Amino acid sequence: MSSNPTSLHAVRPWRTIERRPSRKIRVGSVEVGGDAPIAVQSMTNTVTHDVEATVGQIKRLEAVGADIVRVSVPDPESSAAMRAIVDQVDVPLVADIHFHYKRGIEAADNGAACLRINPGNIGGQARVREVVAAARANGCSIRIGVNGGSLERELLEKYGEPCPDAMVESALMHARMLDDEGFHEYKISVKASDLFLTVAAYHQLADATDAPLHLGITEAGGTRIGTVKSSIGMGALLWAGIGDTIRVSLSDEPEEEVRVGFDMLKSLGLRTRGVNIISCPSCARQGFNVIETVRTLEDRLSHISEPISLSIIGCVVNGPGEAMFTDIGFTGGSAGYGMMYHAGVKTGKTDNNDMIEDIVRSVEARAEALRNARLAAE
Repeated sequence: MSSNPTSLHAVRPWRTIERRPSRKIRVGSVEVGGDAPIAVQSMTNTVTHDVEATVGQIKRLEAVGADIVRVSVPDPESSAAMRAIVDQVDVPLVADIHFHYKRGIEAADNGAACLRINPGNIGGQARVREVVAAARANGCSIRIGVNGGSLERELLEKYGEPCPDAMVESALMHARMLDDEGFHEYKISVKASDLFLTVAAYHQLADATDAPLHLGITEAGGTRIGTVKSSIGMGALLWAGIGDTIRVSLSDEPEEEVRVGFDMLKSLGLRTRGVNIISCPSCARQGFNVIETVRTLEDRLSHISEPISLSIIGCVVNGPGEAMFTDIGFTGGSAGYGMMYHAGVKTGKTDNNDMIEDIVRSVEARAEALRNARLAAE
Protein backbone atom coordinates (compact mmCIF):
# COMPACT_ATOMS: atom_id res chain seq x y z
CA MET A 1 0.00 0.00 0.00
CA SER A 2 1.29 3.41 -0.94
CA SER A 3 2.67 5.61 1.82
CA ASN A 4 2.61 8.86 -0.13
CA PRO A 5 0.71 11.76 1.46
CA THR A 6 -2.71 11.12 -0.06
CA SER A 7 -5.90 9.83 1.52
CA LEU A 8 -6.23 6.08 2.01
CA HIS A 9 -9.99 6.31 1.58
CA ALA A 10 -11.13 5.75 -1.98
CA VAL A 11 -14.47 7.23 -2.98
CA ARG A 12 -17.15 4.55 -2.71
CA PRO A 13 -20.76 4.99 -3.87
CA TRP A 14 -22.21 4.05 -0.49
CA ARG A 15 -20.05 6.69 1.20
CA THR A 16 -20.98 9.55 -1.12
CA ILE A 17 -23.43 12.31 -0.16
CA GLU A 18 -25.02 14.14 -3.09
CA ARG A 19 -25.46 17.74 -1.99
CA ARG A 20 -28.55 19.73 -2.85
CA PRO A 21 -27.91 22.13 -5.76
CA SER A 22 -27.93 25.75 -4.64
CA ARG A 23 -26.73 29.06 -5.96
CA LYS A 24 -23.40 30.31 -4.70
CA ILE A 25 -22.93 33.49 -2.71
CA ARG A 26 -19.99 34.96 -0.83
CA VAL A 27 -19.50 35.83 2.81
CA GLY A 28 -16.36 37.92 2.46
CA SER A 29 -13.63 35.57 1.24
CA VAL A 30 -15.72 32.45 1.89
CA GLU A 31 -17.87 30.95 -0.85
CA VAL A 32 -21.18 29.53 0.37
CA GLY A 33 -23.41 27.18 -1.59
CA GLY A 34 -22.92 25.48 -4.92
CA ASP A 35 -19.84 23.28 -4.86
CA ALA A 36 -18.14 25.23 -2.04
CA PRO A 37 -17.13 23.32 1.10
CA ILE A 38 -19.69 23.45 3.91
CA ALA A 39 -18.59 26.33 6.13
CA VAL A 40 -18.35 26.04 9.92
CA GLN A 41 -19.22 29.09 11.95
CA SER A 42 -19.75 30.20 15.53
CA MET A 43 -20.72 33.37 17.35
CA THR A 44 -18.93 35.54 19.87
CA ASN A 45 -20.36 35.99 23.35
CA THR A 46 -18.31 39.04 24.32
CA VAL A 47 -19.70 42.57 24.48
CA THR A 48 -19.04 43.58 20.88
CA HIS A 49 -17.84 47.09 21.61
CA ASP A 50 -15.22 45.62 23.95
CA VAL A 51 -12.93 45.42 20.95
CA GLU A 52 -10.00 43.74 22.70
CA ALA A 53 -12.16 40.94 24.16
CA THR A 54 -14.07 40.42 20.94
CA VAL A 55 -10.97 40.31 18.75
CA GLY A 56 -9.33 37.90 21.20
CA GLN A 57 -12.27 35.51 21.00
CA ILE A 58 -12.42 35.73 17.22
CA LYS A 59 -8.72 34.90 16.98
CA ARG A 60 -9.28 31.83 19.17
CA LEU A 61 -12.06 30.80 16.81
CA GLU A 62 -9.76 31.32 13.83
CA ALA A 63 -7.16 29.08 15.51
CA VAL A 64 -9.60 26.13 15.68
CA GLY A 65 -10.66 26.62 12.06
CA ALA A 66 -13.83 28.74 12.08
CA ASP A 67 -14.70 29.81 8.54
CA ILE A 68 -17.17 32.53 9.53
CA VAL A 69 -17.87 34.29 12.85
CA ARG A 70 -21.07 36.11 13.83
CA VAL A 71 -21.10 39.05 16.24
CA SER A 72 -24.06 40.80 17.86
CA VAL A 73 -24.68 44.39 16.81
CA PRO A 74 -27.48 45.59 19.10
CA ASP A 75 -26.45 49.24 19.50
CA PRO A 76 -24.54 52.09 17.82
CA GLU A 77 -21.44 51.40 19.94
CA SER A 78 -21.25 47.88 18.55
CA SER A 79 -21.71 48.89 14.91
CA ALA A 80 -19.07 51.59 15.36
CA ALA A 81 -16.67 48.99 16.81
CA MET A 82 -17.04 46.74 13.75
CA ARG A 83 -14.37 48.58 11.77
CA ALA A 84 -11.73 48.16 14.48
CA ILE A 85 -12.65 44.48 14.88
CA VAL A 86 -12.67 43.73 11.15
CA ASP A 87 -9.26 45.33 10.73
CA GLN A 88 -7.69 42.97 13.30
CA VAL A 89 -9.07 39.58 12.21
CA ASP A 90 -8.89 37.43 9.09
CA VAL A 91 -12.20 35.53 9.23
CA PRO A 92 -15.27 37.18 7.64
CA LEU A 93 -17.78 38.55 10.15
CA VAL A 94 -21.56 38.36 10.15
CA ALA A 95 -23.29 41.25 11.95
CA ASP A 96 -26.33 40.03 13.89
CA ILE A 97 -29.08 42.65 13.51
CA HIS A 98 -32.50 42.63 15.16
CA PHE A 99 -35.12 45.29 14.34
CA HIS A 100 -32.69 48.24 14.06
CA TYR A 101 -32.21 48.72 10.32
CA LYS A 102 -29.65 51.48 10.88
CA ARG A 103 -27.38 49.00 12.67
CA GLY A 104 -27.37 46.95 9.48
CA ILE A 105 -26.38 49.93 7.36
CA GLU A 106 -23.66 50.92 9.84
CA ALA A 107 -22.29 47.37 10.08
CA ALA A 108 -22.14 47.05 6.29
CA ASP A 109 -20.33 50.39 6.03
CA ASN A 110 -17.89 49.28 8.75
CA GLY A 111 -16.75 46.06 7.12
CA ALA A 112 -19.23 43.30 7.96
CA ALA A 113 -19.17 40.57 5.31
CA CYS A 114 -22.77 39.57 5.93
CA LEU A 115 -25.84 40.83 7.79
CA ARG A 116 -28.08 38.46 9.73
CA ILE A 117 -31.41 40.24 9.46
CA ASN A 118 -35.08 39.50 8.86
CA PRO A 119 -36.25 42.09 6.32
CA GLY A 120 -39.85 41.96 7.57
CA ASN A 121 -38.81 43.02 11.06
CA ILE A 122 -37.09 46.31 10.24
CA GLY A 123 -39.99 48.54 9.28
CA GLY A 124 -41.15 47.97 5.71
CA GLN A 125 -39.84 47.78 2.16
CA ALA A 126 -38.40 51.32 2.19
CA ARG A 127 -36.02 50.42 5.01
CA VAL A 128 -35.21 47.10 3.37
CA ARG A 129 -34.23 49.11 0.29
CA GLU A 130 -31.81 51.19 2.38
CA VAL A 131 -30.20 48.12 3.94
CA VAL A 132 -29.90 46.40 0.56
CA ALA A 133 -28.28 49.52 -0.90
CA ALA A 134 -25.67 49.49 1.89
CA ALA A 135 -25.10 45.74 1.49
CA ARG A 136 -24.72 46.03 -2.27
CA ALA A 137 -22.36 49.00 -2.00
CA ASN A 138 -20.11 47.13 0.43
CA GLY A 139 -20.19 43.67 -1.20
CA CYS A 140 -22.11 42.38 1.80
CA SER A 141 -24.41 39.34 1.72
CA ILE A 142 -27.43 38.73 3.97
CA ARG A 143 -28.65 35.81 6.06
CA ILE A 144 -32.38 35.54 6.63
CA GLY A 145 -32.67 33.93 10.06
CA VAL A 146 -36.05 32.45 10.97
CA ASN A 147 -36.38 31.04 14.49
CA GLY A 148 -39.18 28.86 15.79
CA GLY A 149 -39.27 30.88 19.00
CA SER A 150 -39.80 34.25 17.34
CA LEU A 151 -42.21 33.74 14.47
CA GLU A 152 -44.43 36.61 13.36
CA ARG A 153 -47.68 36.96 15.31
CA GLU A 154 -49.84 36.62 12.21
CA LEU A 155 -48.22 33.30 11.33
CA LEU A 156 -48.74 31.96 14.85
CA GLU A 157 -52.39 33.03 14.64
CA LYS A 158 -52.71 31.39 11.21
CA TYR A 159 -51.09 28.08 12.12
CA GLY A 160 -51.73 27.98 15.88
CA GLU A 161 -48.14 27.05 16.76
CA PRO A 162 -44.63 26.98 15.31
CA CYS A 163 -44.66 24.41 12.50
CA PRO A 164 -42.70 23.75 9.30
CA ASP A 165 -45.29 25.53 7.13
CA ALA A 166 -45.13 28.64 9.31
CA MET A 167 -41.33 28.74 9.37
CA VAL A 168 -40.99 28.26 5.63
CA GLU A 169 -43.69 30.83 4.89
CA SER A 170 -41.82 33.31 7.09
CA ALA A 171 -38.51 32.60 5.34
CA LEU A 172 -39.94 32.95 1.86
CA MET A 173 -41.75 36.16 2.79
CA HIS A 174 -38.47 37.69 3.94
CA ALA A 175 -36.71 36.38 0.81
CA ARG A 176 -39.30 38.02 -1.47
CA MET A 177 -38.54 41.39 0.10
CA LEU A 178 -34.91 41.00 -0.96
CA ASP A 179 -35.82 39.59 -4.37
CA ASP A 180 -38.08 42.59 -4.98
CA GLU A 181 -34.97 44.78 -4.65
CA GLY A 182 -33.08 42.62 -7.14
CA PHE A 183 -30.84 41.34 -4.32
CA HIS A 184 -30.10 37.61 -4.36
CA GLU A 185 -26.91 37.39 -2.31
CA TYR A 186 -28.62 35.76 0.64
CA LYS A 187 -28.77 32.49 2.53
CA ILE A 188 -31.58 31.29 4.78
CA SER A 189 -31.93 29.46 8.08
CA VAL A 190 -35.07 28.02 9.74
CA LYS A 191 -33.86 26.98 13.17
CA ALA A 192 -35.80 25.62 16.13
CA SER A 193 -34.89 23.83 19.35
CA ASP A 194 -37.18 20.95 18.35
CA LEU A 195 -35.37 18.42 16.14
CA PHE A 196 -38.44 17.24 14.27
CA LEU A 197 -39.63 20.78 13.52
CA THR A 198 -36.18 21.87 12.35
CA VAL A 199 -35.55 18.92 10.05
CA ALA A 200 -39.03 19.08 8.51
CA ALA A 201 -38.75 22.83 7.93
CA TYR A 202 -35.37 22.54 6.21
CA HIS A 203 -36.58 19.73 3.94
CA GLN A 204 -39.56 21.85 2.91
CA LEU A 205 -37.44 24.96 2.42
CA ALA A 206 -34.84 23.04 0.39
CA ASP A 207 -37.54 22.21 -2.15
CA ALA A 208 -38.84 25.79 -2.28
CA THR A 209 -35.67 27.78 -2.99
CA ASP A 210 -32.22 27.50 -4.51
CA ALA A 211 -30.75 29.82 -1.87
CA PRO A 212 -27.89 28.41 0.23
CA LEU A 213 -29.07 27.13 3.61
CA HIS A 214 -27.45 27.71 6.99
CA LEU A 215 -28.14 24.84 9.41
CA GLY A 216 -28.53 24.84 13.16
CA ILE A 217 -30.52 23.41 16.05
CA THR A 218 -31.04 26.54 18.09
CA GLU A 219 -30.77 26.59 21.90
CA ALA A 220 -29.51 23.00 21.73
CA GLY A 221 -28.24 23.03 25.33
CA GLY A 222 -24.99 22.18 27.08
CA THR A 223 -22.03 20.46 25.51
CA ARG A 224 -23.19 16.85 25.75
CA ILE A 225 -26.90 17.13 25.01
CA GLY A 226 -26.34 19.99 22.56
CA THR A 227 -23.84 17.91 20.61
CA VAL A 228 -26.24 14.96 20.55
CA LYS A 229 -29.21 17.06 19.41
CA SER A 230 -27.16 18.87 16.77
CA SER A 231 -25.62 15.67 15.46
CA ILE A 232 -29.00 13.99 15.09
CA GLY A 233 -30.82 16.93 13.50
CA MET A 234 -28.06 18.49 11.44
CA GLY A 235 -26.54 15.10 10.67
CA ALA A 236 -29.82 13.92 9.16
CA LEU A 237 -29.99 17.03 6.98
CA LEU A 238 -26.36 16.90 5.92
CA TRP A 239 -26.70 13.20 5.07
CA ALA A 240 -29.63 14.18 2.83
CA GLY A 241 -27.37 16.72 1.09
CA ILE A 242 -29.01 19.76 2.71
CA GLY A 243 -26.86 22.50 4.21
CA ASP A 244 -24.17 24.94 3.06
CA THR A 245 -23.05 26.43 6.39
CA ILE A 246 -23.52 25.12 9.93
CA ARG A 247 -23.44 26.43 13.47
CA VAL A 248 -23.55 24.07 16.47
CA SER A 249 -25.29 26.06 19.22
CA LEU A 250 -23.87 25.03 22.59
CA SER A 251 -23.94 26.53 26.06
CA ASP A 252 -20.15 26.35 26.02
CA GLU A 253 -17.20 28.29 24.71
CA PRO A 254 -17.59 29.15 21.01
CA GLU A 255 -14.44 27.22 20.13
CA GLU A 256 -16.17 24.01 21.21
CA GLU A 257 -18.95 24.71 18.71
CA VAL A 258 -16.39 24.80 15.92
CA ARG A 259 -14.68 21.60 17.07
CA VAL A 260 -18.00 19.75 17.18
CA GLY A 261 -18.97 21.17 13.80
CA PHE A 262 -15.83 19.89 12.14
CA ASP A 263 -16.18 16.52 13.87
CA MET A 264 -19.71 16.26 12.51
CA LEU A 265 -18.59 17.04 8.97
CA LYS A 266 -15.59 14.71 9.26
CA SER A 267 -17.87 11.86 10.33
CA LEU A 268 -19.88 12.35 7.14
CA GLY A 269 -16.85 12.81 4.90
CA LEU A 270 -17.88 16.39 4.10
CA ARG A 271 -14.82 18.12 5.58
CA THR A 272 -11.48 16.65 6.56
CA ARG A 273 -9.81 19.21 8.82
CA GLY A 274 -7.60 17.85 11.59
CA VAL A 275 -6.94 14.42 13.07
CA ASN A 276 -9.77 11.89 13.00
CA ILE A 277 -9.09 9.47 15.86
CA ILE A 278 -10.65 6.02 15.56
CA SER A 279 -10.44 4.33 18.95
CA CYS A 280 -12.01 1.41 20.77
CA PRO A 281 -14.19 1.87 23.87
CA SER A 282 -11.71 -0.34 25.78
CA CYS A 283 -12.36 -3.66 27.52
CA ALA A 284 -10.52 -6.27 29.59
CA ARG A 285 -8.36 -7.15 26.57
CA GLN A 286 -6.76 -3.70 26.37
CA GLY A 287 -3.00 -3.68 26.73
CA PHE A 288 -2.82 -0.01 27.74
CA ASN A 289 -5.17 2.67 29.06
CA VAL A 290 -7.02 3.48 25.85
CA ILE A 291 -9.29 6.13 27.33
CA GLU A 292 -6.47 8.17 28.87
CA THR A 293 -4.30 7.73 25.78
CA VAL A 294 -7.01 9.09 23.47
CA ARG A 295 -7.68 12.05 25.77
CA THR A 296 -3.99 12.89 25.77
CA LEU A 297 -3.68 12.55 22.00
CA GLU A 298 -6.75 14.71 21.37
CA ASP A 299 -5.05 17.46 23.35
CA ARG A 300 -1.56 16.96 21.92
CA LEU A 301 -2.80 16.85 18.32
CA SER A 302 -5.37 19.66 18.47
CA HIS A 303 -3.00 21.98 16.56
CA ILE A 304 -2.99 19.76 13.45
CA SER A 305 -5.18 21.09 10.65
CA GLU A 306 -4.19 18.71 7.85
CA PRO A 307 -6.57 15.73 7.37
CA ILE A 308 -5.10 12.64 9.04
CA SER A 309 -6.76 9.44 10.27
CA LEU A 310 -5.35 7.76 13.39
CA SER A 311 -6.44 4.44 14.91
CA ILE A 312 -5.79 3.69 18.58
CA ILE A 313 -6.93 0.14 19.39
CA GLY A 314 -6.26 -1.62 22.68
CA CYS A 315 -5.83 -5.18 21.41
CA VAL A 316 -5.15 -7.20 18.26
CA VAL A 317 -8.75 -8.33 17.66
CA ASN A 318 -9.72 -5.31 15.55
CA GLY A 319 -6.52 -3.26 15.69
CA PRO A 320 -4.68 -4.55 12.58
CA GLY A 321 -7.86 -4.30 10.50
CA GLU A 322 -8.52 -0.71 11.54
CA ALA A 323 -4.86 0.18 10.94
CA MET A 324 -5.14 -1.05 7.36
CA PHE A 325 -7.40 1.90 6.55
CA THR A 326 -5.91 4.71 8.61
CA ASP A 327 -2.89 6.87 7.96
CA ILE A 328 -1.29 5.99 11.29
CA GLY A 329 -2.20 3.27 13.76
CA PHE A 330 -1.18 1.79 17.10
CA THR A 331 -2.45 -1.62 18.16
CA GLY A 332 -2.07 -3.88 21.19
CA GLY A 333 0.34 -3.31 24.02
CA SER A 334 -0.42 -6.31 26.24
CA ALA A 335 3.25 -7.36 26.37
CA GLY A 336 4.37 -3.84 27.22
CA TYR A 337 4.55 -2.74 23.60
CA GLY A 338 2.31 -2.40 20.54
CA MET A 339 2.64 -2.32 16.78
CA MET A 340 2.84 0.90 14.81
CA TYR A 341 1.37 1.19 11.31
CA HIS A 342 1.91 3.83 8.65
CA ALA A 343 -0.50 3.91 5.72
CA GLY A 344 -1.64 0.40 6.61
CA VAL A 345 1.88 -1.02 6.67
CA LYS A 346 3.33 -2.41 9.90
CA THR A 347 6.46 -0.41 10.74
CA GLY A 348 7.60 -1.99 14.00
CA LYS A 349 7.13 -2.16 17.74
CA THR A 350 6.73 0.78 20.10
CA ASP A 351 7.02 0.54 23.85
CA ASN A 352 3.87 1.51 25.73
CA ASN A 353 5.83 4.15 27.62
CA ASP A 354 6.93 5.76 24.37
CA MET A 355 3.80 5.40 22.28
CA ILE A 356 2.37 8.88 22.91
CA GLU A 357 5.55 10.62 21.76
CA ASP A 358 5.99 8.23 18.82
CA ILE A 359 2.42 8.74 17.68
CA VAL A 360 2.65 12.53 17.99
CA ARG A 361 5.91 12.56 16.00
CA SER A 362 4.37 10.35 13.32
CA VAL A 363 1.25 12.50 12.99
CA GLU A 364 3.25 15.73 12.88
CA ALA A 365 5.55 14.28 10.21
CA ARG A 366 2.60 13.24 8.07
CA ALA A 367 0.98 16.63 8.55
CA GLU A 368 4.18 18.28 7.33
CA ALA A 369 4.28 16.00 4.28
CA LEU A 370 0.65 16.78 3.47
CA ARG A 371 1.22 20.50 3.94
CA ASN A 372 4.26 20.50 1.66
CA ALA A 373 2.36 18.53 -1.00
CA ARG A 374 -0.55 20.95 -0.83
CA LEU A 375 1.71 24.01 -1.09
CA ALA A 376 3.59 22.50 -4.02
CA ALA A 377 0.29 21.93 -5.85
CA GLU A 378 -0.93 25.50 -5.30
